[in-house]
Amino acid sequence: QVQLVESGGGLVQAGRSLRLSCTASGGTFSSYAMGWFRQAPGKDREFVATISYSGSSTYYADSVKGRFTISRDNAKNMLDLQMNDLKPEDTAVYYCYYDTPRREYWGQGTQVTVSA
Repeated sequence: QVQLVESGGGLVQAGRSLRLSCTASGGTFSSYAMGWFRQAPGKDREFVATISYSGSSTYYADSVKGRFTISRDNAKNMLDLQMNDLKPEDTAVYYCYYDTPRREYWGQGTQVTVSA
């Protein structure tokens, strides 16, 4: 059974950095795209970043472009999100996902809180 577990969230001041990780298990994760979404209180879940199966292609939401970097290590079944120059509006629960033709898989989320 596929499982995704996020880690690395926390409370930071604006301008600082955090690195989120997503550890995958229960399958082979080198075949399809993975990525991150986030959901702030009272708002819909929104796209953050995605990365192709090989890691050669990445795509970011305009709101995080230039500040966040997505990467993956298929040998370790891990997905990372390096978040720099964090802003209070980045406060949200961050979810990793694995996008297969049959269905999407989601982690349970990790809270990121950025204080002004």
